[in-house]
Amino acid sequence: MIDGVVITPLKQICDERGKVMFMLRHDAPVFMSFGEIYFSCVYPGAVKGWHFHKKMVLNYAVPHGNIKLVLYDDRSGSKTRGEVMEILLGADNYCLVTVPAMIWNGFKGMGTEMAIVANCSSIPHDPQEIERRDPFDPAIPYQWE
Repeated sequence: MIDGVVITPLKQICDERGKVMFMLRHDAPVFMSFGEIYFSCVYPGAVKGWHFHKKMVLNYAVPHGNIKLVLYDDRSGSKTRGEVMEILLGADNYCLVTVPAMIWNGFKGMGTEMAIVANCSSIPHDPQEIERRDPFDPAIPYQWE
């Protein structure tokens, strides 16, 4: 487990009409502040990554489809520096993954349908506070295959 990453199982209420899927409340222990909510759609087999935020805390949940979320800790001084973490997210593992600032992250669409990744971030998007790398950059010790 990468230091500072929190995985919170999320509640779903299902009945004959459908379901309600919870994500994040302002009184949750992982909630810091509200920046914005956005949805990233990813096709099966497509990879979106790598990126990290200098200040933003991410709160990911996948209400539709399935992804493999991959995290890499390259923070100097971190007790988990160099560690890679994989988390499968979707209907069978519906949870919130809170990713602290400075953690490289990316995800791959899994299964046969487009996945929807919801992110409730701690600050609004700012192109000045994000760093990006190619998904196959050898500086990050991970193979997406």
